[in-house]
Amino acid sequence: MSLRLALLGLLLGATSPRVDAATSAKPNIVYILADDLGYGDVQALNPTRGKIKTPHLDRLAAQGMTFTDAHSGSSVCTPTRYGLLTGRYAWRTRLQRGVLDGTDDPPLIAEGRLTVPAFLRQQGYATAAIGKWHLGFLSERPAATAPATTAAKKNKSKMGDAGLPVGSRIIDGPITRGFDYFWGCSNARTMSGLIENERVVENLPPIQMLPRLERQAVAYVADHAAAAKAGKPFFLYVPLTSPHTPILPTPEWQGKSGLGAYGDFMMQTDAVVGKILAALDEHDLAANTLVIFTADNGCSPQADTPGLEAQGHFASAHLRGYKSDIWDGGHRVPFFVRWPGRIAVGTTSAQVICHTDLLATCAELLGSKLPATAGEDSESFLPALRGVPRAPLREAIVHHSIEGKFSIRQGPWKLVLGPGSGGWGKPGDAAARAAGLPEVQLYDLAGDPAESRNLAAANPAVVARLTALLERYVAEGRSTPGPRQSNDAPIDLLKTKVTSREP
Repeated sequence: MSLRLALLGLLLGATSPRVDAATSAKPNIVYILADDLGYGDVQALNPTRGKIKTPHLDRLAAQGMTFTDAHSGSSVCTPTRYGLLTGRYAWRTRLQRGVLDGTDDPPLIAEGRLTVPAFLRQQGYATAAIGKWHLGFLSERPAATAPATTAAKKNKSKMGDAGLPVGSRIIDGPITRGFDYFWGCSNARTMSGLIENERVVENLPPIQMLPRLERQAVAYVADHAAAAKAGKPFFLYVPLTSPHTPILPTPEWQGKSGLGAYGDFMMQTDAVVGKILAALDEHDLAANTLVIFTADNGCSPQADTPGLEAQGHFASAHLRGYKSDIWDGGHRVPFFVRWPGRIAVGTTSAQVICHTDLLATCAELLGSKLPATAGEDSESFLPALRGVPRAPLREAIVHHSIEGKFSIRQGPWKLVLGPGSGGWGKPGDAAARAAGLPEVQLYDLAGDPAESRNLAAANPAVVARLTALLERYVAEGRSTPGPRQSNDAPIDLLKTKVTSREP
């Protein structure tokens, strides 16, 4: 894949010098986060077992660097988004399993905690989030609202239709956590409630959300182009609502993939990325814009993964598991980084990185030191972007499933503290335990990326070493060098009660 991408990059006319923050103007940063998009859903990453066309993502990969071992902070969305914006694992908070329910959840990001947008704003950036939030906020509904009709009540039961009424006020939302501007929705269940800054401004059919989000992101680029060229860079965070359920491709995309609604929605998602990249080109911003595309976790089984596989499309590629699971299919995600003239084109990195690493990367890029109370689980991946040969950037990485099951990865070794998937995959923990499977799993991913051979019994020293390392990360409140910090709640490493939420 590396040679193929390199050749494609050269054909596209890109150059390949290294990142040099010291001699570059502050770049604009566009971070696009797809929702429930599997590692194998991108054609460039899965050329033989992927059947969905993704020309814009393939082009993005060819024009920059592909990380082949990048991970979300969790195998479900709320904790991943927390980690991405704070540089801290979400299992250190009150959210020890699952996701937030919807509206009127107290914000998961504590007031005063440094976030990526708040840090970048300190560095002179304009900051915006356009898309799905799902990190909690409170609301105040209008005093007088019309009673819901029977039809409206019925619609509220459908995924996406349970948004707040127009005029509702958002309390402790995104613009209180570092963003100058927010446009989007709370989560998949409440997608119909369109929020701008601190107010619900419209109720719309969920099928309209993705195209509206695309137009808003493109408009933001256009509106901030002049300021960016004059030395006021922007950070644009685009957490897409797709291809998560409800799987709602618009009419022009229906039937395009030949693989059903999910394939169509994936193609539409790819096209949204293409529109944002085209806007950067149109306004002459691409050369000084760092673009990152990734996903919040693996593909959801609700995409009808068995049906897709019957047609030859494997959304997790060669990996085991899907969204929710502790296995790599739950949290190893596509991760492409492009910065023309600064990042070598068509290159790959096998460094293990995590979404939590964005904060430390931004700090190193801008030559700023983070306070000890921020980015406790954030390591900079800037050396990889620079092409600097280096030992592993991370000492280890901690994975977390929907059920709150833990795993720790160091080098090729991956230890899972549980007998099963830790999520919706089979066998789940209860079934695995009933079948007499061992209470821990240990895999050598160098020789077994499909996690098919449990080596725990034969390697007790490795199990003990990784367990002790995970215990230290918990006890010290951080996984990076620095003074000990406090977790927000007690942490139980060995959960036994299974209470999975629905997708």
